[in-house]
Amino acid sequence: MMRLSGRFRSALIIGGQGIRARKLRTFLSMISLFLGVLGVVAAQAGQVIAYRALVASTELTMGVDGTQQIYVQSAENTGRLVMETVAGRDDAVALLGTNAIIGEPNVRPINEGGAPFDGSGGGWGPSMTQCDAQGNCVDPNEGKPSGQAIELRVVALTGDVRQFRPLHLRSGQWLDFEGAPSMAPRLVLNEAAAKGFAMYQVPAEMRFQGATANSTPRITGVVDDGNSSPQAYVRSDELLNWMPVDALANPMFGSPELLAAPTATDFIDTLRKKVSALGDHDSLYVNTIRAEDMMPGEIQMMRWVFLGVSILVLLIGSAGILNVGLATVGERIEEFALRRAVGTPRLLLAGIVLAETLLTGLLTAVAAIGAGIAGLAAAGRLFGDRHPMLANVTFPWEAGVAGVAAGLIAGVLGGLVPAARAARIPIATVMRA
Repeated sequence: MMRLSGRFRSALIIGGQGIRARKLRTFLSMISLFLGVLGVVAAQAGQVIAYRALVASTELTMGVDGTQQIYVQSAENTGRLVMETVAGRDDAVALLGTNAIIGEPNVRPINEGGAPFDGSGGGWGPSMTQCDAQGNCVDPNEGKPSGQAIELRVVALTGDVRQFRPLHLRSGQWLDFEGAPSMAPRLVLNEAAAKGFAMYQVPAEMRFQGATANSTPRITGVVDDGNSSPQAYVRSDELLNWMPVDALANPMFGSPELLAAPTATDFIDTLRKKVSALGDHDSLYVNTIRAEDMMPGEIQMMRWVFLGVSILVLLIGSAGILNVGLATVGERIEEFALRRAVGTPRLLLAGIVLAETLLTGLLTAVAAIGAGIAGLAAAGRLFGDRHPMLANVTFPWEAGVAGVAAGLIAGVLGGLVPAARAARIPIATVMRA
């Protein structure tokens, strides 16, 4: 073991001396290999960014990986039960939705049913349809003239949902959950709703089904939530100033939804017990969000594409260092023959050549990783505002590991043949020299 360790150390020392003695050839090898290793680093970093872009829509509309998505079947007292259970929790947020009309009273809204303003369809069905216990439904806007009013879905939040759904703030301010609730509900519109309010001038009067009176909303910001239908977010306690909590659990507008952290198992257990106490043991649905389970084919295909690109550029870089290595060994035939004549083992000669290519690969990998870090930081500063997936993006450690591995692999692939050739040089060569 000691002799093997000594040979390894000798190979590294002599290899380092060879790099220093042939700076120009080392520089040419590094240029050839730099592009290959940088391609591997860029491909790996691109895979991470592409994965982030691929799951971005899922994160906006459903939640980040690991989030517990909980649905509670709407029933009597469901809204009150949900609000009481989530109160005071930092690791869970309740979302209770309803439809609202903002604008002139006693008119039919412009986008009835909460349809998108670009005509792409969607929406939440008939405008605020009212149904009795027997299932008989009527349209309260039937016979009313069309007017300056906009219908949209309003989502009442018990806390900041952005820890689970990273909504991108486009303008204004997000909801402030500190302090007392305002009597004028503060709304944050999504981009689809903001488009409608930019197209039409409507009075600031908001009405809900089941509300005790109409309220005067205040629009404080605009977010990108990945939804093509008009939608707004509001503090639940500000909305409850104008309507009873049970009105927020109207099954016509969807079941109450809760988002909880992966560690909030006690919260889910408590909620399940409370729901079971109502008499329905199957009214709670829990789903753990995993992007790879929802898009396995797309993600796997993306990984194979980037892997293929990485292998291709690595082979190109290895071919460059192989070419320079063979030329270097050809020039050093007499040197290696002389070393063999004074008793240097063949394995040590091969180790000297291989150590040079490995050190060259490692140095090149460090340079390529540094260039990748600088390039990604520059891309974030220049394009982060227009492309959210580049905003505040950090250099992925996977790309760094891939860069180091690529440099070492390229050093081995580019140095094996020259090392074998150096080891086969006969001692008699020195006599011909």
